Amino acid sequence: MLRLNRRRSDIEIIAEMLKVGEDGAGKTEIMYNANMSYRQIQKYLGYLVNKGFIDKMHIGNPCVGYRVTDRGIKLLRLINILEDMLGRSEESG
Repeated sequence: MLRLNRRRSDIEIIAEMLKVGEDGAGKTEIMYNANMSYRQIQKYLGYLVNKGFIDKMHIGNPCVGYRVTDRGIKLLRLINILEDMLGRSEESG
């Protein structure tokens, strides 16, 4: 995709989060694998949970994980289609 600046777009960040959470992941795992700050993960995770793209799972007493919903998988597929149509960049920066 044509990158006009070095920063990732909201859509790129969301796509990375959805990819990490497809099989279920904890907040820290999503944060590190999607290369996000704690502030970013709080903002985006809250948004994705509220919109029904990711579900919060209670694995243990204090332990919480997140899994992408069917709606989230559909969104990820649509993002991938858009990126393909626009021409993904082979460069990352």
